[in-house]
Amino acid sequence: MEINPHLTPKALRDYKLVCLAIDKDDRKAYAELMSNYKDSIYFMLLKMTNNPDDAEDLTIEAFGKAFEKLYQYTPDYAFSTWLFKIASNNCIDFIRKKKKNILSSNKLQKENDENLADKISAETFNPEEELIRKQKKEVVRDIVDKIKPRYRTLIELRYFKELSYDEITKELNIPLGTVKAQLFRARFLLYNILKNSKEKI
Repeated sequence: MEINPHLTPKALRDYKLVCLAIDKDDRKAYAELMSNYKDSIYFMLLKMTNNPDDAEDLTIEAFGKAFEKLYQYTPDYAFSTWLFKIASNNCIDFIRKKKKNILSSNKLQKENDENLADKISAETFNPEEELIRKQKKEVVRDIVDKIKPRYRTLIELRYFKELSYDEITKELNIPLGTVKAQLFRARFLLYNILKNSKEKI
């Protein structure tokens, strides 16, 4: 594959890491790529969303999508350019969906006010979808049980008990920065387990 001669030394470094990740399935290469851009991606997404929790979640999603499509990357341009485009596009989609959900929620509230609650309930309740959602949650919980206890606790508090970062800090009596850093690593670990799991969810 022909490499763009105008790539910077940093871009060439990243390209070598991409090759190791694809050809050798090198976990350290994945981790180094993530380490190189995690903070800058997070701050870009924080500026776009103005919400630290959303920025954290979208950062891990961006790396997940990039690593899943890593074979599509070509050295015509810097890896960072490609990664930032994935992250920003994903964030734009998230913001659009969030706005749409807010509008839908407002519409539902209006219909409730007009005494249409029974109609809404009948239309939205789907026993089959509820069963599928429950089965997916059980598969995720089984996988969570396989990771290290400290990470497992964080995942359970954040996603099963739905505690905020501040609430987790108080629950575990550890600094907020530690909670965020360890939860970030836990989600990345969980993503890789899910990605390689034979059980498709």
